[in-house]
Amino acid sequence: MHGAIEAGGTKFVCAVGDEKGNILDRIQVPTITPDETIPKVIEFFKKYPIEAIGIGSFGPIDVNRESPTYGHITSTPKQGWKDYPFVQTFEDEFGVPIGFNTDVNAAALGEATFGAAKGLDSCLYITVG
Repeated sequence: MHGAIEAGGTKFVCAVGDEKGNILDRIQVPTITPDETIPKVIEFFKKYPIEAIGIGSFGPIDVNRESPTYGHITSTPKQGWKDYPFVQTFEDEFGVPIGFNTDVNAAALGEATFGAAKGLDSCLYITVG
């Protein structure tokens, strides 16, 4: 079973599903501060035998695996989220592989894997925010 987090500026959408893309359960949690939001996300995933978690996050974020701040939300103006160690928090809690990228890249990957671009050689994904 896989977990997914779409960490947006106003809400987190969290889901669990199988390798075929079938969603088995889903919740929404308001994006307030890490101390208020993250425990609710962790509680949701603790109900399932999670094997990996993919995170698509608002940013800016550090996606360079060689960087000492890889997996962090960096210089965001969102209260409490600046320098938040997103990946490390979930690795420590679940001990499973964590995928981490921008929310836009994660959405494009979802379309290429399960959505409108499935089976195509290329995909252009544009978002306005």
